[in-house]
Amino acid sequence: MTLESFSLARYRIPLDSALPVGKQRIELRQGLILQARANEQDYYVEIAPLSGLDRDGSEINGFSLESLDDAITELQSLLQAIVEGSMTLDSAAEFTQLASVAWGLSLLSAKINQQLPVHHTPFEPVPLIVPREGEPEVMLRQRLMAMPNNIHRVKIKVAQTTMAEELQLIHLVQEIRPNVKLRLDANQGFEFDEAEAFCACLPKQAIEYIEEPCRQWQKNRALFASTGVPYALDETLGRHPDFVPADDAYDSGLRALVIKPMLCGSLPKLQQLIDHAHGLGLRCVLSSSIESSLGIADILHVAAALTPDDTPGVDTLTPFTKALIEPFGDKTCLAFDSLTPVFSIRK
Repeated sequence: MTLESFSLARYRIPLDSALPVGKQRIELRQGLILQARANEQDYYVEIAPLSGLDRDGSEINGFSLESLDDAITELQSLLQAIVEGSMTLDSAAEFTQLASVAWGLSLLSAKINQQLPVHHTPFEPVPLIVPREGEPEVMLRQRLMAMPNNIHRVKIKVAQTTMAEELQLIHLVQEIRPNVKLRLDANQGFEFDEAEAFCACLPKQAIEYIEEPCRQWQKNRALFASTGVPYALDETLGRHPDFVPADDAYDSGLRALVIKPMLCGSLPKLQQLIDHAHGLGLRCVLSSSIESSLGIADILHVAAALTPDDTPGVDTLTPFTKALIEPFGDKTCLAFDSLTPVFSIRK
């Protein structure tokens, strides 16, 4: 592999409707696109920490530990070392402490070395349903009845509006689509007693798991012991980069790890976590950090390689007003008009 140059560009894509990030909402997504020229071909990856400001101007809490500016500074140093020959893409990915940079560099290496599937069998869709406060029941029914017939699972955000409205939504899904299984996502939005009251009202036979039900993740085990509703971990993985599930995790109610690669780190680290979790009988669901279409496409390819039996959670593209990758004949190309150059490094 002969690396000839790197170029880094920044994107800013407005969203036509706000997307939830935990309890917060964002109306703009920003990130970086790293281009590498190797073996006379161009390769692209997205590096987009889930940080910055929400629509109210407050810092996004509980997701990426680094900022976009942190990533730019780190990349400038690491890419210079790679071009000079003192580092490889893989060694730089293992060296950096920034998860988004580690993910991007290791993914770039995998692309250049053709280690990911070019084509894969389409995953079964898992639509994301976000409750709308005060939505009339007739409109809610129309939304649910519009779901395609091939849907067997849906993901529903909870701890967003009122408990009564969210339970109504869940039971309506069961009424209209009784064979659909539910994955709930609370984003650590409940205190323990609230989570206990909420879970007591759920149609338990339909629930695959509830992601991060308790504000303090250590209380999820007690919630399972009290209610019998299994849970999954998501934010906990991003906030604790070295997290490893305990050997008794399954017996204590843990059923899945919802892994955001942009918050996890390098591909080898991701593979190690998945292998360990699978050994304990846990499912692993790769999940979007609200990346652009380029990042979403890459998650799908990585999921096909590492978690082919579990549909990744990538149903977050609809509000994006611009796609960063677009069809071009038999291939796809970048929408360069959405990018602002940051720097270039050449041999």
